[in-house]
Amino acid sequence: MTETKFTRSGVRLRRHSERPGGLNWLLLPGGPGIGSESLEELAAALEVPGAIWLVDLPGDGSNRSPPGAPADVFDVWPTVVVEAAQAVPDPVFVGHSTGGMYLLATPELAPHLKGLALLDTAPDASWHPRYVEMALASPLPEVEAAMAVYEADRCDANITAITVASAPWNFTPAGLQAGRELLARMPYNSAAVDWSDAHFDHVYAARWWPADIPILRLAGAQDRIVWQGGWDAPRYCTPNVIERAIPGAGHFPWIENPDAVRAAFADFSRRLVG
Repeated sequence: MTETKFTRSGVRLRRHSERPGGLNWLLLPGGPGIGSESLEELAAALEVPGAIWLVDLPGDGSNRSPPGAPADVFDVWPTVVVEAAQAVPDPVFVGHSTGGMYLLATPELAPHLKGLALLDTAPDASWHPRYVEMALASPLPEVEAAMAVYEADRCDANITAITVASAPWNFTPAGLQAGRELLARMPYNSAAVDWSDAHFDHVYAARWWPADIPILRLAGAQDRIVWQGGWDAPRYCTPNVIERAIPGAGHFPWIENPDAVRAAFADFSRRLVG
């Protein structure tokens, strides 16, 4: 990372890389509780004009005690994403999974963005019961064992075991080993998990849909985590949307098929600067 900056409320932006061009790509992780380190392979795969930044909300991932953060960091979730958009010129927000949901829950972003990319995310909370159904229909004994350990000792280290055990839900067989390695090295934050579960995950619904900026909506064709059917509503089928299903990929599609993800972002970039 070549540069780190914090917003007034403690959002952290770390510049991953930079190419010629004036855009600033803000990569916001899913989870919640997982750090933007989960997007490092995505950042490395992209060949887009401008700078790529990894973004962590205050209290998320490894951004534990950032300067300027309120005493209760979750008081500013998720609207604090606006501060990240204001921190750089010509921002393009890229939200993965729950990160994309935080963006769509924050209409205050509207006047600030040059573009919006939504990766393996959903327009409302209807994805969640389908995820639960999938997990019940395809049980992983390792997840159940790790969950029991976590319930007895709700420490961050025990979240790692749950997440790594859930890798077969998140990745295709071809990407499983790389996926386990990715999930094993992530920082996790149980407080962020608990906040989102109590205040966001089950009641979320998109509060805005931009029609005047380019949108990339992308997901792994074999994503088992976040159901993509909610996007069929006419509200979201606007002419400014580029839609891509990434073949042979799960919930982190840049792991199994980085070439297709790179190509989708190339198309998106051309629309942004064209």
